[in-house]
Amino acid sequence: MYMNHEVRILGKKSLNHDVVQFQLERPSGYQFVAGQAIELELRAPVRRGPAPFTFTGLNTSPNLELTIKIYRDHDGLTAALERLHVGDSVSITDPWDSFTDKGPGVFIAGGAGITPFVALLRQMQVDGTVGGSTLLFANKSSKDAFLRDELKGILGNRYVDVLAFDDNGRSNQLIDEAFLKIQIQNLQQPINVCGPPGFMDAVQGALKKIGASEQAVNVSL
Repeated sequence: MYMNHEVRILGKKSLNHDVVQFQLERPSGYQFVAGQAIELELRAPVRRGPAPFTFTGLNTSPNLELTIKIYRDHDGLTAALERLHVGDSVSITDPWDSFTDKGPGVFIAGGAGITPFVALLRQMQVDGTVGGSTLLFANKSSKDAFLRDELKGILGNRYVDVLAFDDNGRSNQLIDEAFLKIQIQNLQQPINVCGPPGFMDAVQGALKKIGASEQAVNVSL
């Protein structure tokens, strides 16, 4: 049974056209580890949620950080969240395991699926365990990517943008079997995958075809 905590929004920051980073008040004694998630809901003035979100900040930070893709095309939880102001309250649960740190490896993210990997990579940087990790970050176009400079700072040239369309709107690159064969030489290392359901199914299918074992592939719990 997870306890609910009413916490205030302490900060909001737009990272691109549809991703907002929230800083939340941290309850006394609240602890989590990188890769863990919570359920968040709104109770007043309108009720929305609950829905799961992964912390993107470090456990050593004074606030709790969530990085959330906003879906404005329907009046759901994320659209309601965007309308909230600093000082407004949301309800969150205690944390639960979403992704676990398997050590250096390959991280394959589709859009907002990057969020658990942001927390893991930040913690690995602090711990000095990033090693030869690689991030393949898939987005529709360059304007959809976010936190690029920070992630490049952690990974260097092992940060790889994978854009479905170039800046002129032409078809560009997908994470398919051929692409993965080039990018992943060691299929025994941890291979972490997160993103929309269709993306995850396609990537897991391609990984299987190139010889990655089920034991190597790490998806959300």
